[in-house]
Amino acid sequence: MFTLAMRSIRQRPGRFLATLLAAFLGAGIIMTFNSLYDTAGQPGVDAVSSETLTTSASVVGGYGTLLVFFAVASTLTINVRQRAGELELLRCSGATPGQMRRMVVGEAVAVALIGAVLAIGPAMLGGRALLGAFQDSGQVAQDVDPSFGVVALMSGVDITLIAAAGAAFLAVRRATRGRRQRGRARTLLAYAALGLGALSAMSTFAFSASDEALMATPAYGAILLSVGFALLAPRLLKSALDRLPLTGASGWLAVRNLRRRADHLSGILMSLILFTAVSVATLYMQAVESDAVRAAGTVRTVEAKNLQTLNLTVVGIIAVFVCVMLVNSLYAATTYRGREFGQQRLAGATPGQVLGTVGVEGLVLTVVGLFFGTVAALAGIIPFTVVRTDSVLPHQGLGIWLSVVSIAAAATVGTSVATARRVLRTPAVEAVGLAA
Repeated sequence: MFTLAMRSIRQRPGRFLATLLAAFLGAGIIMTFNSLYDTAGQPGVDAVSSETLTTSASVVGGYGTLLVFFAVASTLTINVRQRAGELELLRCSGATPGQMRRMVVGEAVAVALIGAVLAIGPAMLGGRALLGAFQDSGQVAQDVDPSFGVVALMSGVDITLIAAAGAAFLAVRRATRGRRQRGRARTLLAYAALGLGALSAMSTFAFSASDEALMATPAYGAILLSVGFALLAPRLLKSALDRLPLTGASGWLAVRNLRRRADHLSGILMSLILFTAVSVATLYMQAVESDAVRAAGTVRTVEAKNLQTLNLTVVGIIAVFVCVMLVNSLYAATTYRGREFGQQRLAGATPGQVLGTVGVEGLVLTVVGLFFGTVAALAGIIPFTVVRTDSVLPHQGLGIWLSVVSIAAAATVGTSVATARRVLRTPAVEAVGLAA
């Protein structure tokens, strides 16, 4: 099966580009930040600089590991679903479920290894640039030299390969398990995340405005709530579709397509919810904290600067990964609909109507994802703002939220429409014939 996996990669390399890109970015981020461990472990590094570097590597490295897994899992899940016919043919030819799992896992590990190797050079440059940023802000001493050693290299390669193998195993396992069994487990996890998230957000009121850990509990609460909403994405999407007053041919067809493909679109909606909740909650809480410190006239400590740097860095990493996941998932899902678009055109739909339908679908996904992501973010922002400033809502206005909305809308609607336009260049008869 390993030989078959290698032949599959050589015959259809374009199918694995999304996985390669996710592995490349993930390994690059993990190695970049874990190189701070190697830098902190050098002889002669002072205690303050060592603590700053170690804390940054621990926090961002942990987030990076989770994001690598979700990014690779998202792309592999779409890949496996689109290969249902191929996997069924292998099964009918005598392949066992274990052999098919080994083939898919072997493909994922081989592609992830290539991505991790390609990321070594950029990660070395990124580690130097990151250390320079810490030194320019006064968080790390100027005499500390960058280092890229065993910790950075082994962690980047090992985590990327383990994430790829685990994500591939789960993707092919989901494709062969019963739908009802998957639904029960996801529902239990969703309600557990929602309950823990609400408890974490409400525990913010047990802190005082001067506590250093004040921002931690509402931030974790917002993240857990967003995870709960993300796990319930198919149900939330179907519930929203029942209440949307969409009319016209494009609107009716968009609602029908979204309802039929709700389970397949859950990964895209999950990405939107997580991106909105984490970005909005973190940026607003950091803005509230910075304004409160400035109003009090206090000087920021090294720990406060570290926290601000970590918050902004984490949001930046999440934004990059979510955009990559959205673009990869939407591109793969829309490209796979070539036969569907061809059938619609043969039935009388114009290219403009097809593009209108795809645009409405992307807009609905964006609105639903932004709504539930914003709800999760507000669940963390409001308790933090009340305790820190005695106000209910932040005074920073809608600028941050509108920026997040713009990025999410551009990534979702823009990718869907651009990909659909490219697919529509193929004549309708040819598209139906090639996909048949």
